[in-house]
Amino acid sequence: MPKVSSVIVPYAVYLRVYEPLAAFPEPERSHWARYARRPELPSYQDELRRSLADLLPTPPVAVPVHESGDAFVALLDGVLCVCPWRTRLRGWLALAELDEELPGPVLDAALPEVVRLQAARDHERWLERNPDARPWIRTALWQVPLNWFVLVSDEEREYEKGTAEVAPVLRYRTPMVQARRRVARSLRTLKDAVEEGPLVDGLVDVGRWLEEFHPRSLVELDYGGLVHVLPAGDLEDDHSAKDVADSVEALRSGDGEAAGEAYGRLVERWRSVRDRRSAN
Repeated sequence: MPKVSSVIVPYAVYLRVYEPLAAFPEPERSHWARYARRPELPSYQDELRRSLADLLPTPPVAVPVHESGDAFVALLDGVLCVCPWRTRLRGWLALAELDEELPGPVLDAALPEVVRLQAARDHERWLERNPDARPWIRTALWQVPLNWFVLVSDEEREYEKGTAEVAPVLRYRTPMVQARRRVARSLRTLKDAVEEGPLVDGLVDVGRWLEEFHPRSLVELDYGGLVHVLPAGDLEDDHSAKDVADSVEALRSGDGEAAGEAYGRLVERWRSVRDRRSAN
C-alpha cells in the first residue's frame, strides 16, 4: 500500500505493462536488475509530483529534458517484471492530445505555443532515432476507460482499505496471455452485436498496444489517485470488471436485456464519478 503523502495528486488512473527482464536489451536489463534491489522505490504519486513540478518554472517545462530512469517493479510467478516510467515519451504523447482536451486560450495560458512547438520538434527528432518506441503506461483522468476492464476479471480484483497513514488500493493484475485472449474474445462478440463504436475502437487500440510487449508480461489496471476522491464504500462495492464481463457475456448469448442491465450499472457508477469532476 502506498503511504499517504501531504500532497496528494488525485484523478489519474493507469494501465501498465510489466515486462520480464529478458525482454530488455543490455545494458538496460542490468540497470533494471540493480534498480529492483533498491530498499525503497518511488510510487505513482512521486511520478506525478515530479511531472507537475516541471510546470512551475517560467516558461514551463512541457516535457522532461532527460528520460526517467525509474520504473515500477512486480513479480509474476517469481519472475521479476519491470514497467519503465518513460515520462519523456509519455509527456510528448500527452502534449499531442491537449488540443482536443483544452480550449485554445486555456492551453496557451498553461503551455505557451512556443513551448509546445519546441516540444513537438524535439519529439520528431527523437522518433527518427526511436521509430518503434511505445509507452509501458497508459493514463486516463477521472474514470477508467471501459475497454480497460475487458482485460481483467473480477477474480483478479485486489482491494485494500486505507488508513489514516496508508492510502487504499484498488487494482487488477493479470498475465498478458489472459488479457490478449479476453480482448480477442470480446472483440468477436462486440463486432457481431454492435459492429462499431467507441468501445470497439478503444478495444482494438488497446489490443494492438498489448501486442507490442513480451507474451510473459503482467498487465495491471490501477485506480491510482482516483481512490482519494471516491468514498470507501464506493470503492469496496466497485466491481466494474464484472459488470463489463456480464454485459459482454450476455451479448454473446443473445440476451440484450441482461446486457443492458449490466451496462446500465456501469454507466450509473461512472456517471457519479464524472459528476465529481464537474463539481471541481
